[in-house]
Amino acid sequence: MKLIEDPAELDLGAFLRAGDRIVVGQACGEPTSLIEALIAQGAAIGGLSVFTATSFSGLFTPATAESFALSSMGAIGALRGMAKAHALQVIPCHVSQIGPMIGGGSLACDVAFVQVGPADSWGNHSFGLVSDYVEAAVTVARIVVAEINDQVPHTYGATLPSSRIDVGVRVSRSPVQVPPSRVSETDTAIARFAADYIGDGAVLQTGVGAVPDAILPMLYDRRDLGVHSGMVGDGLVGLVEAGVVTNTRKRIDRGVSVTGALIGTRRLYEFAHRNPGIRMCATSYTHDTGVLAALERLVTINSAVEVDLSGQVNAEQSGTTYLGGTGGQVDFVRGGARSPGGHALIVLPATAKGGAVSRITAGLSGPVTTARSDVDVVVTEFGAAELRACNLAERARRLVAIAHPDFRDELARTAHAIARRGF
Repeated sequence: MKLIEDPAELDLGAFLRAGDRIVVGQACGEPTSLIEALIAQGAAIGGLSVFTATSFSGLFTPATAESFALSSMGAIGALRGMAKAHALQVIPCHVSQIGPMIGGGSLACDVAFVQVGPADSWGNHSFGLVSDYVEAAVTVARIVVAEINDQVPHTYGATLPSSRIDVGVRVSRSPVQVPPSRVSETDTAIARFAADYIGDGAVLQTGVGAVPDAILPMLYDRRDLGVHSGMVGDGLVGLVEAGVVTNTRKRIDRGVSVTGALIGTRRLYEFAHRNPGIRMCATSYTHDTGVLAALERLVTINSAVEVDLSGQVNAEQSGTTYLGGTGGQVDFVRGGARSPGGHALIVLPATAKGGAVSRITAGLSGPVTTARSDVDVVVTEFGAAELRACNLAERARRLVAIAHPDFRDELARTAHAIARRGF
């Protein structure tokens, strides 16, 4: 390994080639010093392209298009601004597909940029805050460049041997942090209905956002909850410390919260440091439908842009504006539905644009992210619509009931037409 002590001395041109395809660690595992160097030096190398799943660093801006082409599975986090500026190439895919696509070569990875912690006594580096698709990237990459950050927590799971690192750059800087969302009255109302589906012994999967942040504080009277999620945030810490999350009733991974990404603040990172109660896993495990089906009482919680009256879910875009991505929604919706005693919740406010637009719609304005045949429960601030095993007319009736009152009459007329057609 070539070790560089000062990031300012990093010369990417010494090992990158024109046209290289670079896979970068995502979310709070973003190697920020390496990304800054790539922004500064990429144009001189030429033809570079970068893939990352999400970003919260704020480093990717429309101006970075001068240094490299950026692609992602969606406009998640700070990438929404890139999509709005038409500086993001979206690759529609499930989170569970990213690792296999990298491993199989359809998502090319010539170079892997990752963030890791300092080496342990065996010469292995913890991936720290993300362990999702980075394992696949470092396995196939021609060059592995690691930002070795002494402020990254040591977490249990897969590690990166020093021998696999071609270029290591020592840094000491705070990793990317994502504070809890501001929770509105609407978010709280949605959370109350969603929390009704989470009983003692349930296993939770949540994403990033205000509704998940609103749900977790409502669970302090539950017992022996478990966690198996693509990501976890600061809310996990309080539930573990209060004895609510114990993972003791899980059929697999008993006693351990399983996740692929830590997306939070220093509080979460310090809690996770050398904590055997948290295991970082690749998406081949966290999102695997067989694994999810083996978890009893799994409750998955995912958001949407809109839901139509048949139950189709759009979690990606509104009209021409890209707002999200496929992400792990379909993986977890199917997993929650297959789990014995489990549920898959799609949560969303009933309206958008200050109440001017209904998010329960007669027809989607964007793509179908999750098929109606997979959808289980849709939750708004007006209630929960259980759609599993319902015919189309009944689905429409139930969804109208949880729409905003201002739009129910119009939607009911559409629902009536659906009932008359019989499909």
